[in-house]
Amino acid sequence: MPRRRTWVAATLTVAALGLTACGSSSDASSTTSSSSATSTTPTTAPASTTTSSVAIVPVTDPSPAGTFGTKPTITVPAGSPPTQLQSTDLITGTGPAVTAGDTVTVQYVGVDYSTGKQFDASWDDGSGQPVSFSLSGVIPGWTVGIVGMKVGGRRELVIPPSLAYGAAGQGPIGPNQTLIFIVDLYKIG
Repeated sequence: MPRRRTWVAATLTVAALGLTACGSSSDASSTTSSSSATSTTPTTAPASTTTSSVAIVPVTDPSPAGTFGTKPTITVPAGSPPTQLQSTDLITGTGPAVTAGDTVTVQYVGVDYSTGKQFDASWDDGSGQPVSFSLSGVIPGWTVGIVGMKVGGRRELVIPPSLAYGAAGQGPIGPNQTLIFIVDLYKIG
């Protein structure tokens, strides 16, 4: 596994464990409903979808859908970052749906909401290959936000600090940063 992927996997795992130890209110066994979209016209999910203790709302101003399997462009909306987890399918997959605790194989890009700067992207690690990891070992925003996503889909997540790296931050991610990810799901298991 390339060094960058090892760092990301370790960072996501450490953050998830750290938030769990601090009494995070997220529930990794939650489920979410995903929004319906085509590759050219993104639509949003119902106004609010609640999963145990984490409410998930649609992304207020989604990024362009782009094309599955190519590095997406993330558009940071104007205004203050949201305080709730936001999730929207930019492209709805046709394969099986992710369940809590699954191991997923994905490509992703992540940017800082406040600066719009990319802090990580699996597309840029030099291998060009998707990365695999268990949803039980990542930040709560991913643990909850990826559930329900179908293989072949592209999902945008806007994750508040309480479901990301919190007040401590992690590596290039500063304290209390809201994060935006776009994730392509290649396979489950």
